[in-house]
Amino acid sequence: MALTLCIMAALVASPAGQTRWKHGPKFGPGYFPIAVWLQNPANAERFQRAGINLYIGLWQGPTEEQLAALTRARMPVICEQNAVGLAHRDDPIIVGWMHQDEPDNAQPVTDASGQQSWGPCVPPEKIVAEYGRLRANDPTRPILLNLGQGVINDTWVGRGSGAKLSDYETYVKGGDIVSFDVYPIAGLDKPKPIDYMWYVGAGVERLRGWAGDSRTVWNCLECTRISNGVRKATPEQVRSQAWMGIIHGSRGLIYFVHEFKPAFNESALLDDPPMLRAVTELNAEITRLAPVINSPDLNVNIRVPGAQPSERPAVAAVGKQVGDATYLFAVGMRNADTRAVLTLPQLANRAVVEVIGENRTLPIRNGSIEDTFAPYAVHLYRVQR
Repeated sequence: MALTLCIMAALVASPAGQTRWKHGPKFGPGYFPIAVWLQNPANAERFQRAGINLYIGLWQGPTEEQLAALTRARMPVICEQNAVGLAHRDDPIIVGWMHQDEPDNAQPVTDASGQQSWGPCVPPEKIVAEYGRLRANDPTRPILLNLGQGVINDTWVGRGSGAKLSDYETYVKGGDIVSFDVYPIAGLDKPKPIDYMWYVGAGVERLRGWAGDSRTVWNCLECTRISNGVRKATPEQVRSQAWMGIIHGSRGLIYFVHEFKPAFNESALLDDPPMLRAVTELNAEITRLAPVINSPDLNVNIRVPGAQPSERPAVAAVGKQVGDATYLFAVGMRNADTRAVLTLPQLANRAVVEVIGENRTLPIRNGSIEDTFAPYAVHLYRVQR
C-alpha cells in the first residue's frame, strides 16, 4: 500500500507523465492549474472567461447545490471531504480533497466563558494523520495542503507558541499537492512591503526543498487589497509574482480574490476591470506556454556584474527546450534595476533571441544574452531554429 501511494504521488508531481489520479486534475503537458480560492459557484463561468480552470474550497461545502452549479459550468473543484463529497466519489467534478487552510498558523480557541483567543498551530503530526484518513476514504484523488506565510516569512508571529521552522518538514508529508500563501503588497506588515516581493519565489523554492520530488508545489497570488484597505498589487506585480513562482518550480497558481476592507467583497477581482483584464491576459499567457512550463528544466547560469557572492540573487531564471525551440524565463528578484547576463548552452550558435510579448530581439553572444530588468520585471525569451 505504501509503495502504491508513493508511485501515485510521484505521478502527480511529474507533468510529463501520462498516468494520473483516476479522478484527479487532468495533469498533462498542456495543462497548468490556474485556480481561484473559496468562490461562489454562481461565478464559475465569469472566472472561466478570465482563464480560471479550477475552484479550490467551497464555503460550508461541498453541498449538492454547489456541486450541481459547478457541473453545469464544467468547473472542477478541490474541496473538503465531507459526507456530500464522499457521496460523489465517482463524480468527475471533484478532482481533489483538501485540508483546513493554513494549519501552520495559530488556531482560534474558546475558553469556558466563551472568550476567544489564539492557541498554537495544528501539530504537523495531526495533519499527516488526517492525510492518512482522507487517503483511506478515497485514494483516487490527490490531497491539497495549503500553508501560510510562515513558509518564507521568518519574522511572522502568527504561528503561535511553540511553532518552529522544522515543522514544515513534517507538514509537507500531509499532502500530494502542497501550496502556500504570502501576499507581499497587501498582506505583509513591513515598512516597505514591495521590498519583499521576492518572498514568493523564495517561498516556492523553500517549499520544494521540503516537499521533494514526490509532491507537487503550488502557490497563491494576491490581486486585491485583502484586509489592509489601501495597498494593492499592480497588474505588473501580479504578473511578476506569478512568473516568480513558476520559474522557481510552482506548477499551479491559486488566486485569492477576496477583499475585506474597505468593504467585504468575496469576488473583488470580478469588480475591478483593469485588474481583471490584466489577470485574464496573464492566465492566457501561462496557458499558451503550459507545454513549455511543464517540460524539464534547463539550468541557466546567471551573472550580475558587480554583485557580491553573499547577496540575495538579483535575477532568477530557468531554461526549457521544446522541439526546436529554446526558451528562457527570467524575473528580477529585487526592487531595483538590474543588468544580468544569462547563459544557456542551447543558445550557442544562435544569432538572436525574441523577447516574447515585448516586440524586440536581443543578440546572442557565446550562448549568452544580456538584458536589463526593471524592479521585479519578467522577461520571457524564445529562440526558434
